[in-house]
Amino acid sequence: MKITNKFFVYVILSVLLILCIFPFYIMIINATHTTEELMVGLYLAPGSALYTNYQNLGRMTDIWKGFLNSTVISVSSTLLTAYFGALTAFGLAKYEYRGRKIVFTIIILSMMIPSQLGIIGFFRLCKYMNVLDTFIPLILPSVANASTVFFVHQYMEQSVSDSLIESARVEGCGEFGLFNKIILPLVKPGIATMAIFNFVGSWNNFLTPMIILFNQDKFTVPLLIMNLRGAFNRDYGATYCAIAISIVPIILIYCLISRHITEGLMTGAVKG
Repeated sequence: MKITNKFFVYVILSVLLILCIFPFYIMIINATHTTEELMVGLYLAPGSALYTNYQNLGRMTDIWKGFLNSTVISVSSTLLTAYFGALTAFGLAKYEYRGRKIVFTIIILSMMIPSQLGIIGFFRLCKYMNVLDTFIPLILPSVANASTVFFVHQYMEQSVSDSLIESARVEGCGEFGLFNKIILPLVKPGIATMAIFNFVGSWNNFLTPMIILFNQDKFTVPLLIMNLRGAFNRDYGATYCAIAISIVPIILIYCLISRHITEGLMTGAVKG
């Protein structure tokens, strides 16, 4: 019975793995076929038009410029979110002051409000501050990321003891030194867990760059892929080639931080 149960578990996991990988496989296969072939039907075997599609993509848009823009925005916003999100969580989790629970409640409630509702006000604010068509509105707001604050706060409550903090203060460690040298290393798995989600969210962000950016030299990868959708001359092969290129950083980031994601999600599952 035990062997049978384990067999069914592996069968289910294998099916789920195939379902997760299949869309990516089809996307890569489509990048190797011409538009005429893709209009006919679905292909499971690779074609011979990958280099042709890449050349067509290069003639239609500067995908690597968009790749660089997306990298600058995503990396910068992820670093700001990780550091200041952890700093805010530290202040909420380990400091006693009046109104702390109210502030934390407001942060949680802000997670329930769709960001699209404030896009008009955000645009007007950026226009007033004269930062339209720059990367600043796409990077600076990441300082205040409610989901990162909430997750790291919960992680910190479980993994950082108050006695350790008090011991560091007794030894003469300042508050910022305490946070940078002791707290950050302890909550690194939790920060890494949110970093991967924040990077993916920033990399795939389409709505905000579409509203903020006007100069095509500053366009991100999602905007450039959108521009490939011509009304009468759409090149499906080049489009799939651009999409395949766009997911490479996401896969690399996930591979680098995946073990930290597991550690973060398993926090508190085992007591020793």
